[in-house]
Amino acid sequence: MARGWESKSVEAQQAEAGQKTPKPKAPMSAEAAVRWRERESLLLARKQVLQQMAGNPNPRHLALLSQSLAELDDRLKRLDPGPAGSEAGSSDV
Repeated sequence: MARGWESKSVEAQQAEAGQKTPKPKAPMSAEAAVRWRERESLLLARKQVLQQMAGNPNPRHLALLSQSLAELDDRLKRLDPGPAGSEAGSSDV
């Protein structure tokens, strides 16, 4: 039974994808992995604080959330003082 052109196209795409091999990444040191996890955790906490600020009309709670946001930003700067840490300083409010 003859196959249609669609299955031949899929077969060609799969063969092409199989030929491309991703470049292996250098293994991360234990210290770098700890820093990366800490940074990701801080970025997630920062995102949650921003979401809480967006939907909260209470000025006292907003002040508390603003303090939390400032502390998270400070911790991110201390964790990653290089230019890569500048994205954490951008505010989405």
